[in-house]
Amino acid sequence: MSSFENKIVLITGGVSGIGLMMGQKALSQGAEKLIIWDVNKEAMKAVSDQLISRGYKVFTELIDVSDHAGVLKAAEKTLKEHGRVDMLFNNAGIVAGKEFTEHSMESIKKTMDVNSLGLMYMAKAFLPAMIENGFGHIINIASAAGLTPNPGMTVYAGSKWAAVGWSESLNLEMEKNGYPVKVLTVMPSYINTGMFEGVTAPFLMPLLDPDKITDKILSAVEKNKDRLREPFMVKLTPFIKGILPAKAYNFVAGKLIGVYRSMDTFKGRGSDHI
Repeated sequence: MSSFENKIVLITGGVSGIGLMMGQKALSQGAEKLIIWDVNKEAMKAVSDQLISRGYKVFTELIDVSDHAGVLKAAEKTLKEHGRVDMLFNNAGIVAGKEFTEHSMESIKKTMDVNSLGLMYMAKAFLPAMIENGFGHIINIASAAGLTPNPGMTVYAGSKWAAVGWSESLNLEMEKNGYPVKVLTVMPSYINTGMFEGVTAPFLMPLLDPDKITDKILSAVEKNKDRLREPFMVKLTPFIKGILPAKAYNFVAGKLIGVYRSMDTFKGRGSDHI
């Protein structure tokens, strides 16, 4: 078992949605400091001012996780000022909800850079110090989209497949080498934060409540779990996909459950997608 007590927690994309909720809950569970990295300067100030007024130690950094040089520079500064980062939540992400032919090369690159490479940049910057310090957690907020194909989010799904494959492989490397760092891969379906505004929730896969899923994520960290898939149908996805022929799976996912129609009504909230 692990604990948030006296831990230094860093969350990317931590000024809104589940990122903000996880940060608030980590502090309420005894975290020593919360470090927020985000691209929204105004929101960071508002969030940090609010949390500091409640007696918490909160620090912010204006960072785009897709900027490798910027991440390395900020990580060096963070480790110098705070000594360590115990728990890294790779939460920053963007949604590209459109058909592949509608994407510009810029939107393809940005989606992959933020949702896939950004996680790797962050881990690369902080993992060596975690290993040296003898403790660390890296929590990668991926998606159920990293487990199944879905029309209307081709590039987003591709970025999340990459995130899942990398995150679970990293966890195995940590275990194989006996390193004291736990890697948790989080694969939720649509979360009701507005980021996926307008989506049609598939059958048996209702929109996840942000409060409940963040509780489960923090609990999974405390229990040193390797992966978290929610809701229950997402847990079954790899099994169903593995035993069914491709056409049969597509019928089940597309016609019966409705996953393949879920993005038909997607609107988003503007700032989260490109």
